Amino acid sequence: MQNSSFAAQAVADGPQTIAPPSFNGMGWLVVTNLAVMTIATLIGIMVIVKLAGDAIQHRRRDTWLSPAWIYRTLGILFACGITLRCGAEAVNLWGWNPHDPIATGMYLTAKRLIDPIAVAFGVTALMTFILSEPGMIEQQRKEPWPVDMWLAWPMVKRMLWLAVLTVAAAAGVVSTR
Repeated sequence: MQNSSFAAQAVADGPQTIAPPSFNGMGWLVVTNLAVMTIATLIGIMVIVKLAGDAIQHRRRDTWLSPAWIYRTLGILFACGITLRCGAEAVNLWGWNPHDPIATGMYLTAKRLIDPIAVAFGVTALMTFILSEPGMIEQQRKEPWPVDMWLAWPMVKRMLWLAVLTVAAAAGVVSTR
């Protein structure tokens, strides 16, 4: 708790800004970061839930180290890394309040604690990708082709609507601070 006390003191002693001082008063940049970090977090959660649900549903068919298992694992690992990293930043930006330095200091400290975990997910995904790449490429060169990428279009449309609503919410929050 001492580290968050240190962060809280830094916020209390710093300028009373509507966003972290690193934004240098650029409201459009605050809106952009707030929206992008929130969108990435929500989409990451959607992907994790979908892939985990698919893995449970097909657990008997898609066994350990099958191409489908590897593909889902890569997606879950990358989505976890993005969700944790962007989620911590989104909480920091949504919760930024120089009038409540204790809460803001806790958000900053939590973000610094979560970042290494998020990176570990990303690096694990990259290592899994490299390990599986030769076998996956060989498997993907087998017939039949092509892959119908539009089967998941309804989920992508939900993600895009979520993005539009999040940008509007971010603009509203920043403009009313």
